[in-house]
Amino acid sequence: MEIIILIIPFLLAMMLGKFIIPYIMLITYKKRLFDPIDARKIHQHIIPRLGGVAFVPIQCCLLAITIIMVYKLNFVDLKIATWEVFPMFIMLICGMVILYITGIADDLIGVSYRWKFMVQIIVALLLPLSGLWINNLYGLGFVTEIPIWIGVPLTVFLVVLIINAINLMDGLDGLCSGLVGIGCLVLGMLFVYYQAWIHALLAFITTGILISFFYYNVFGTSKRRRRIFMGDTGSMTLGYTMAFLTISFSMNNNNIKPFTEGAVVIAFSTLIVPVFDVIRVIYLRWKNKQALFKPDRNHLHHKLLNLGLSHKSAMLVIISISLVFCIVNVLLVQVMSNNLVLVMDVFLWICFNYGIEVLFAYKRQPKFDKQTSLEKSMPLVKKYNF
Repeated sequence: MEIIILIIPFLLAMMLGKFIIPYIMLITYKKRLFDPIDARKIHQHIIPRLGGVAFVPIQCCLLAITIIMVYKLNFVDLKIATWEVFPMFIMLICGMVILYITGIADDLIGVSYRWKFMVQIIVALLLPLSGLWINNLYGLGFVTEIPIWIGVPLTVFLVVLIINAINLMDGLDGLCSGLVGIGCLVLGMLFVYYQAWIHALLAFITTGILISFFYYNVFGTSKRRRRIFMGDTGSMTLGYTMAFLTISFSMNNNNIKPFTEGAVVIAFSTLIVPVFDVIRVIYLRWKNKQALFKPDRNHLHHKLLNLGLSHKSAMLVIISISLVFCIVNVLLVQVMSNNLVLVMDVFLWICFNYGIEVLFAYKRQPKFDKQTSLEKSMPLVKKYNF
């Protein structure tokens, strides 16, 4: 019965997305609300960027309706400590609404990064206010329980980092929605395993809407192949959703789920690719004395495109890497310490990026053209009668 409670909202999210997103596309084309084209952007055609407008209404409505029906009809016991868990979801919805409004304003008229950064800090503070914060590192860095005066700032920092990491990965068709969809699917199954049903419900609803959006973002409508971007409205709210789910899984709180030795590593495995990539990009900007928030083309998907991969191939490679990290880390925490798993992740990430740099350098080397070299040498042959 609990699985049915998850499957029905998941399917409804897909159907609502398939119904609502084409109407959003119709409005954006009629009102000509397109994503601007510039030298940094990969696309060279007019494409609207308001697809993320569909996410928050579907997430919040399906989540609220399902929870109310479960409690009113009382046909299944989800074993939830109401007063401990519900404030977290209430603050989640408040934060999503704030980011939703900010994202729409940014997609339509533009919002400076300073104002967006302030809004992100405000919504990040809502989670500790509801009682959700990282209170245990499970031996990571040889630290276990941490006091609230360290856990709350750490939580705020991670929420802001995750929101921006997801936002910056929205550079290829299907990349952001694919990464978040994989992350929500993995976290949803983990929450099901630990019988954290409401968290699993949120994860599967988000996965459902992202499946519909992925289709329209990558393939477009069936008639004219018109596609749509999610914009900051979608990427910021998805980042906030992922931050909520990962921190919920990481927190040592029996009202959410039982104690899990590798909770932090497992949870943040779903975010390794976007978080590691944004850390690498910010480090390069700092090293080259560039503005930390200035857009550039140093992200992982740009590097794969420079190697000659197509947009879809680069997207599939990155999503596959994220999925591999998730599966491998879930298995390794059973037999290895959290510190060793983290060191291995960092090592593999560095090796992967170094391999890309080596391949790119090899590709840029001028290749010897026998015919061209012979033609260049002919004048010398004639001059000196060789």
